[in-house]
Amino acid sequence: MGRGKVELKRIENKINRQVTFAKRRNGLLKKAYELSVLCDAEVALIIFSNRGRLYEFCSGSSMAKTVERYQRCSYGTLEVGQPAMETQRCYQEYLKIKSEVEALQRMQRNLLAEELEHLGINDLERLEHQLDSSLKKIRCNKTQHMLDQLSDLQMKEEALLETNRALRRKMDEMSISLQPSWEQNGVCSSHLAPQSDGYFEPAPVPCNSDLQIGYGPAVANEAVAVAAAGTSRQNANDQFTLGWMA
Repeated sequence: MGRGKVELKRIENKINRQVTFAKRRNGLLKKAYELSVLCDAEVALIIFSNRGRLYEFCSGSSMAKTVERYQRCSYGTLEVGQPAMETQRCYQEYLKIKSEVEALQRMQRNLLAEELEHLGINDLERLEHQLDSSLKKIRCNKTQHMLDQLSDLQMKEEALLETNRALRRKMDEMSISLQPSWEQNGVCSSHLAPQSDGYFEPAPVPCNSDLQIGYGPAVANEAVAVAAAGTSRQNANDQFTLGWMA
């Protein structure tokens, strides 16, 4: 029965990934050696594992000579006026950036708790201190964010309280302006005593400046007339009595 087709994707299981890397690495090195012997070819093979280990094979006398030959062939199609030192500098910069990217990728995997088995005590302590520092910064930023939100809420509360006080003042002014003016209705007293709960207090009686104590002029004239009539009648009676007796 034929072997099934292997799907080309990253192996998630760490053990299976390491076993597959070891097998295929050895097979690739063997194929490179066979190619250099059978075909008399100059073969150079460089392999970096995910742990950062270097595996290489070179059929020539030196890997550096083979790499230099590769650089001459690869950058030979560049512009004629470009100096070789500039080309070498660009290539060295490329190698430096590539190594930095690989180091950052390894650090990222370590921060995600992956591939920690190859780290030593010092590396693990350094990673632990780095995680603690990151957690402190995150908590500090979280606390500052919460304090900023609390300050904003306090400012909003003060604004709402001030608006409430302004509305209350307006309501008080409107209620005062809508109260009736007792002075315009002819009431003598402009201030009324407050009424107690459960007792009735009569409304004030309007004052009349024409009221006088005692009898008025018409009543006095009538009383004088009655008194004069009584006096004349008494005089007439006295005269009649005197005439009869005579």
